Amino acid sequence: MARVTQLQLVALAPRRTLWQRARLHFRKNGAYWLMALPGLILIFVFAYAPLPGIVLAFKNFKYNLGIWGSEWVGLKNFAFLIRTPLAGRVLLNTLFMNALFIISGTVVSMFLALLMNEIHHKLRARFYQTAMFFPYFLSAIVVSYLVFALLSADNGLLNRLLINLGREPVKWYSEAKHWPVILVLVHLWKSAGFGSILYLAGMLAISPEYYEAARIDGASKVKQIFYITLPLLSPIIVIQVLLAIGRIFYADFGLFFVVTRDQAPLRATTEVIDTYVFRALRTLGDTGMAAAAGFAQSLIGFLLVLVSNFIVRRIDPDKSLF
Repeated sequence: MARVTQLQLVALAPRRTLWQRARLHFRKNGAYWLMALPGLILIFVFAYAPLPGIVLAFKNFKYNLGIWGSEWVGLKNFAFLIRTPLAGRVLLNTLFMNALFIISGTVVSMFLALLMNEIHHKLRARFYQTAMFFPYFLSAIVVSYLVFALLSADNGLLNRLLINLGREPVKWYSEAKHWPVILVLVHLWKSAGFGSILYLAGMLAISPEYYEAARIDGASKVKQIFYITLPLLSPIIVIQVLLAIGRIFYADFGLFFVVTRDQAPLRATTEVIDTYVFRALRTLGDTGMAAAAGFAQSLIGFLLVLVSNFIVRRIDPDKSLF
């Protein structure tokens, strides 16, 4: 009997149906799908199920007529956002503050990760990681009370310190010029720990052999950071920045609305798209305008990610998202 090759056996074997292949796949990977199921459900409920509601951005929504029965107005809701006298200031504040958040967040998170990478005592490392990561889980309400305890005009800790130093107290909630710096500091305190954990995970994946070879060659710690750590972490840094650029037209509503305690004198520097749309929706009840703002934010963010990724891919294809 002639010897049957492996390829012939595969060709002669009965083909599995789609249902059989699916059963085999889930038998092998069922545990992974089960772990991913809660996240997939959340993504579907909050990201994909509301997608038909995008049509609200193009309608003059009336509650008695419903979404599909309301009048179609085309781009009228978008024109309202552009023509409002505050549009320029709101857009500039949003871009400026998010640019500060991206730059400062990347630098501080990387710096904290570099410091954490030098702690070799496991118990101390876990304590510092937990201490830095904890503020990320605090709600905006809690953060607003902590900030108020520091900046209150009458009993704030910072004003008491200024008085003890012979300086005049500052009315922090009445002077808008201070708040870009205050919001950046609050944002860093709340989120830099989370970012540092991501970068620290990337540093731990770097082979120790690179550092050993650098030490043998006489490289200092600073040179090791600039010639080994940062180049090898650059793909992670680029991806994080690209994702942040995709949300550059969004703002942390809790940070800009709750932490500032919605004080009117501060809106010159703290009024962003999200807070402006919320106030307009609360005052005018214009659901179509709010939907148009959300749609515009998503669309512009998506285009910015595509353009930024295209530029990165032209410079270094290995560092691009896709």
